Amino acid sequence: METAYIALGSNLKEPQRQLQSGFAALARLPDTQLVAQSSLVRSAPVGYADQPDFINAVAAIRTALAPRGLLDALLAIERAHGRVREFPNAPRTLDLDIALYGEQIIHEPGLSIPHPRMHERAFVMVPLAEIAPDAIVPGRGRVRELLAGVDVNSVRRIDTQRKTAA
Repeated sequence: METAYIALGSNLKEPQRQLQSGFAALARLPDTQLVAQSSLVRSAPVGYADQPDFINAVAAIRTALAPRGLLDALLAIERAHGRVREFPNAPRTLDLDIALYGEQIIHEPGLSIPHPRMHERAFVMVPLAEIAPDAIVPGRGRVRELLAGVDVNSVRRIDTQRKTAA
């Protein structure tokens, strides 16, 4: 079993509900346990600005799924939530990205771990630091230290009830 961190985001069709449904779908993955989920944060869109703000969070899971198998499972969850990939940075019902998979570094077509630019994005680093401040971003450092390099004022916590799975 490996610990992985999944970044969740949504800005369409009741985003808070989409994220809660995303957490539940992660908990139902085979050979996987949802260990923790961060509070929800609100952030402005990146890349394509003419869209609603995003609601973001991070989940910690323990999984026996290999990275590619986990990615395939996440893409299936996105499709089940009506995700359509119209253009880069487009609005979305549910986005699930593997931010970290243990301390592995993977660069394959369609799969990059750690997630590129995660260390620059407050909407990933703030919720990740909430549930895993000592996690290591390979080649970058400890999450709590990387958090100092992002503008934490660019996100606003909207759910202060962090949940840890039993």
